[in-house]
Amino acid sequence: MNYEEAKDKFIQTWGALGSTWGINKAMAQIQALLFISTKAMTMEEIMNELQISRGNASMNLRQLMDWGIVFKESKRGERKEYFSTEKDVQELARQIAKERSRREIKPVIKVLKELSDIKKDGSAKNDEFIKQTKSLHELASTADTMLEKMVNHKQNWITKSIFKMIK
Repeated sequence: MNYEEAKDKFIQTWGALGSTWGINKAMAQIQALLFISTKAMTMEEIMNELQISRGNASMNLRQLMDWGIVFKESKRGERKEYFSTEKDVQELARQIAKERSRREIKPVIKVLKELSDIKKDGSAKNDEFIKQTKSLHELASTADTMLEKMVNHKQNWITKSIFKMIK
C-alpha cells in the first residue's frame, strides 16, 4: 500500500469510526486529514482533498473548533484562513473526553437528579422509579467524577489513570 492509499484508508476509517461516536462522517474525516497533515490547511484544500462542499466543510470546521480540537490560524500577508488540529494524541483524547462530558454526561446527570427527586406517593411503581433513577444518577455522577479526574491530569492522563485504577 502506498502513502495515498494508506492516507485515504485512514481518513475513511476515521470517518466511519467517528459516526459510531456520535459525530458525522465529514467532521471526523476533516479532523483525520488535519491530524496527518504536515501543515495547516485552507478550507479549499480540505474541500478538494475530501471532495466535500464549502457549506459542509465550514459547518464541520466550526463544530471542531467548538470542540476545542481544531484551531484557526492566520498567515501574515494572506487573507485565507488555515486550520490545524491537536497533534498530541493524549491531549486530543483529553479534550474530547472533556467535551463529551460537558455535552452528554452532565445534561443526563441533571435530568436523572430531577427525576429521582419526584414526589413520593407511596406506590410500588413510584418507589421503584425513584430507586432506579437515583441508582443511575449515582452511577453517572461517579463516572463523570472519575472522568474529570482523568481529564485534569495533563500529561499521559490515560496511562496514569489506568495504572492508578489497577493499583
